Amino acid sequence: MNIAKTILAAAVAATAFSAPVIAQDAEFQLPEQCTTAAATGGMDHSAMGHGGMHGNQGGAMMEMMGMGGVDLESMPEHVQENMRRMMITMPAMHEGMMIEDADVAFACGMIAHHQGAIDMAEVLLAHGDDPQMRALAEEIIAAQVSEIEQMTTWLTENAN
Repeated sequence: MNIAKTILAAAVAATAFSAPVIAQDAEFQLPEQCTTAAATGGMDHSAMGHGGMHGNQGGAMMEMMGMGGVDLESMPEHVQENMRRMMITMPAMHEGMMIEDADVAFACGMIAHHQGAIDMAEVLLAHGDDPQMRALAEEIIAAQVSEIEQMTTWLTENAN
């Protein structure tokens, strides 16, 4: 049980220090290096029909995932929360992956992808009961926060 308490403490500490990265009450934002690279050296992906995913972003995202016409309000609360959070990080992941520089694209896309994993783990912690799944969610949060920090540092030091 001490291992679980240690992991929980590490996850809480990592989460506290990374609040700007994982604050999902505000819209998720990629690091500046990702948005700058996309604006200056990224590929034009507006022709792909996404164009930044503005407007009816939620409906467009649901349609893209093959879930058009699904009534989310009738779904369990954890499903609604997972979908709400995914509709924030999926466009950011797409934006990051479209950058011309492969290394920067990887880091930017993975930051959003890891944020999605953190979001899912947080939803599980808010709604799940199984001790093994809760412990795994805590481990995922700690690992993903650490990797986001590593990629953000790399971007700060290497991305133009």
